[in-house]
Amino acid sequence: MYLVVSIAILVTMVLALVRALRGPTVYDRVLAVNMFGTKTALLLSVIAFLFGRPDFLDLALAYALINLVGVLAVLEFFQNRPLAEQDPGHE
Repeated sequence: MYLVVSIAILVTMVLALVRALRGPTVYDRVLAVNMFGTKTALLLSVIAFLFGRPDFLDLALAYALINLVGVLAVLEFFQNRPLAEQDPGHE
């Protein structure tokens, strides 16, 4: 059962990477990177449960917090840029 969960998480991580690489806008890419980080923390939690390593949960929480702060910083950076720089196809 947990193997199926791990595979499902890995599939969603691959799909998030595809969206991050092909996303039509910057915000799609940022959302995909955020989803990838969230799924990574979830995968770390599942691995912690499978191997009986509760210290991995601390790593998962730290990674989730770093992911949150990083995404907020990137969004703040893109919010303050002029619109013409954000989307090259928008003119």
